[in-house]
Amino acid sequence: MHACCQHLLSRRALLRWTTLAPAVSLGLMPRAHAATTEALLLSCMDFRLMDDIERYMHARGLREKYDHIVLAGASLGAVTDRFPAWNKTFWDHLGLAIQLHQIERVIVIDHRDCGAYRMIVGEAHASSRASETAAHGVQLRRLREAIGERHRHLAVETLLMSLDGSIEVVG
Repeated sequence: MHACCQHLLSRRALLRWTTLAPAVSLGLMPRAHAATTEALLLSCMDFRLMDDIERYMHARGLREKYDHIVLAGASLGAVTDRFPAWNKTFWDHLGLAIQLHQIERVIVIDHRDCGAYRMIVGEAHASSRASETAAHGVQLRRLREAIGERHRHLAVETLLMSLDGSIEVVG
């Protein structure tokens, strides 16, 4: 490299450092995260619930302590035979979360009025609140059991969120 170019690079590096140093010292730069998290969260892709899901996780004291994977239908997306690539995606992400972040549990949040459930399971699953809860319970149990068979050390929580953000344990 030509001498004048090295001089420019070193000046750029110095400028970059003097610009970032105050932000780092004031804690304004993102901090490095620990190599561990407590959980892997699996939720549906439905945009209506993303803020509620984040609030729920933060209220549980899990802010910046979980990995998040999103699949249409959440538990259904992870176990349906209709989209085998989704299954593989879930298991690959779970394996990575175990390896990279030493997760201790999986939290699965399905939700009511789910378009993926209507598409894959059918409209009849939501003919009543009870039938909708039962349909989600079937898929949540299937996933919990499959995780337990492959990763006995992981705790698994299976939840169902209503569109108002309230949560109930199902499965």
